[in-house]
Amino acid sequence: MIRPLALLLLIGAAPVPPVDVVIRGGSIHIGDTAAPIVGDVEISGDRITYVGPSRGSRAARTIDAAGKIVAPGFIDAHTHPDSYIRATDKAARSNLPWLAQGVATIVIGNDGYGTPDIAKDAARLRAGGIGTNVVPLVGFGAVRSRVLGQADRAPTATELDAERVLVASAMCEGAHGLSTGLFYAPQSFAKTDEVIAVAREAGKRGGLYDTHQRDESSYSIGLLASTREVIRIGREAGMPVHISHLKALGVDVHGQAPQLIAEIEAARRGGVDVTADQYPWNASGSSLDAALLPRWAVDGGYTALLARLADAATLARIKAEMAENLRRRGGAASLLLTSTGQPWTGKTLEAMAKAWAIDPIDAAIRIIRTPAARASGPAANATGPAGAAVASFNMADADIDLILRQPWVMTGSDGSDGHPRQYATFPRLYAEYVRKRRVIDLATMIHRSSGAVADFYHLPRRGYLRPGYHADVVVLDPGRYAPRADYVHPRVPAAGVDALFVNGVLALADGKATGATPGRVLLRPRPADCPRR
Repeated sequence: MIRPLALLLLIGAAPVPPVDVVIRGGSIHIGDTAAPIVGDVEISGDRITYVGPSRGSRAARTIDAAGKIVAPGFIDAHTHPDSYIRATDKAARSNLPWLAQGVATIVIGNDGYGTPDIAKDAARLRAGGIGTNVVPLVGFGAVRSRVLGQADRAPTATELDAERVLVASAMCEGAHGLSTGLFYAPQSFAKTDEVIAVAREAGKRGGLYDTHQRDESSYSIGLLASTREVIRIGREAGMPVHISHLKALGVDVHGQAPQLIAEIEAARRGGVDVTADQYPWNASGSSLDAALLPRWAVDGGYTALLARLADAATLARIKAEMAENLRRRGGAASLLLTSTGQPWTGKTLEAMAKAWAIDPIDAAIRIIRTPAARASGPAANATGPAGAAVASFNMADADIDLILRQPWVMTGSDGSDGHPRQYATFPRLYAEYVRKRRVIDLATMIHRSSGAVADFYHLPRRGYLRPGYHADVVVLDPGRYAPRADYVHPRVPAAGVDALFVNGVLALADGKATGATPGRVLLRPRPADCPRR
């Protein structure tokens, strides 16, 4: 009698070795824009070992994915997750808001807030454990504040050298590039030449330039001129350019998406590698300070601001400029106050003005003057613009749709506390823009949320379902994958993620975190010109 193994050898077929996980029978999207295939994804350890038609492999764990979408774990190109990944509680560090959306990797340090101490921060994140992978950027705001504080002035030659050294050191420690938030003080005080000089230190070490540009509206130089500044920085610093949360913000620039896109397309034809990310929401997220206060009023920081507010003549000037900023934002009804645990939480600025029987500008100043507003807003973890958090309804659907259709646009949540995009960006993109309105198709959405981001950030063997790649894999139920968070209830996890593997470890099952923290800090390889450790 010939045993089964001997029979296999006689006919020239080797037995398939057992694997750790088989995700069986799903509609597999590799991470590019190709049509899906039906088959299996196999995982052993932290790697994908097979993708293709079912071959009947034995596994310690089998997931029935029939009728489900199997895709690379999503990569979020722009996040503010610090209240989770830096929490003292391990359960919070699992980073549930992102896991529940199917996100396996997040980019951190955006808007200029990334610490220059990349190695120290990576060690701290590893020691604590995190649920998702993280890709760190060094922030221009953090660098400039360390050298110049909050002052509105140009650096001296010595100070500029100090800024450059900080960025060079961060790149040597594994940062993927330099981020800026030139809309926000004190970064807004920097002239273009200063930014270029500092950015070159990242560019010549293979880094990219990621920016919340100086003006997405009509606050200072205007949307189109600001975009030209971004392109100039990339060209002169010799590095790829990535525009964060690309948009036309406010009533003055609604309808300018075609001109905005034309500027970027011309730069791309001219040899500048320009890309962008976008979130599928018509409300941005910021702070009341950043949205309404003139930049000169915050020169020197919060203490200096309070002194200016106490001077009658200066206060009158501040209020006049705040009124103009409120107009371009669409009025007091367009600003939803989202800081947690405050009397104004979940109310518009208009509603608070009526409740206090005062003018909306006076209501805004009352909130800005309240110390508790700063303790509960973005400044609480020093990773965003200081002050009470707001969701600002300031974008037009036609602009959002046109930007979304561009092939160089990726998905980035800009997820921050108090805004539903932190919990619901990827499922909203799927439910609203793929299924309901068909602005883009499913394969495009998955590519923009996985492979395209991995390619831009040069993340080796991530972003695609291919043998030998890291096993970041999501299984979605196409009928249930949907957002549950909204502007009134922003902290509700998404529905419809059956399973999410991060580095081969099941981090989320049936929409619930498993308690595992398998995320890794994905540092860039050390540039050749860095000193030896």
